[in-house]
Amino acid sequence: STSDGAEMQRPLASVVIGGLITSTLLTSLVVPAIYPWFARGLSFDEDTEDAAIEGEFADAAH
Repeated sequence: STSDGAEMQRPLASVVIGGLITSTLLTSLVVPAIYPWFARGLSFDEDTEDAAIEGEFADAAH
């Protein structure tokens, strides 16, 4: 483009497109790769959770 302001718009477009590509790669590749590290610390034990809920409601029922 050779119109007014083109000398500022071209570098800005490069930065925007680079950001879109980078964020897509991070979301698609890096996040799934490091998720297991964080998931190990989370414990979703259904039996423990169910027992805790039953214990709370058992007191209210009596």
